[in-house]
Amino acid sequence: MLHSILIERIDHTQLRREEAMSILVAADKDQIKESVCEILELEHAEVTGTSLFKEDHGADSLLAIEILAQLERTFKITIDQSELERMVNLEGVYAVVAESMTA
Repeated sequence: MLHSILIERIDHTQLRREEAMSILVAADKDQIKESVCEILELEHAEVTGTSLFKEDHGADSLLAIEILAQLERTFKITIDQSELERMVNLEGVYAVVAESMTA
């Protein structure tokens, strides 16, 4: 019984993430990438969906907080600082922003 409840909860969480991601349109993703590249002082071609901000691009925690704050201002959302753990690359940022838009 407990196992099926946990599976159902996991499925619901995954479904919510997928639904949230569908709200982000290409223009939103472009704006996010633009903000990230500006803050990290990188060219668009240098940043991919999976390149890691810290390891691949030398970002530190202050830059991560600056990205979070810029996204909050741009999209008029609130992102808990605990989400910084997930915001390690563009894919993670897209997911966090999309979920925050649906919250």
